Amino acid sequence: MEFAEKARLRLEHWITHNDHHLEEYEMFADQLEEAGRIESARHVREMIELTAKSTESLRRALKALA
Repeated sequence: MEFAEKARLRLEHWITHNDHHLEEYEMFADQLEEAGRIESARHVREMIELTAKSTESLRRALKALA
């Protein structure tokens, strides 16, 4: 397998992995809010934004391989 193909597979894996975690983080932030832990939920939501930005960078890296 060529390096570019390995890189594509790795990037696709990381994107999928991050997307799955984003779903979990959202549910957890909702649960924190429901439990009245607003500040903790706010921090988790900040992390969600950062993770989404990093995933977008991975998507751009994948696109650049094409």
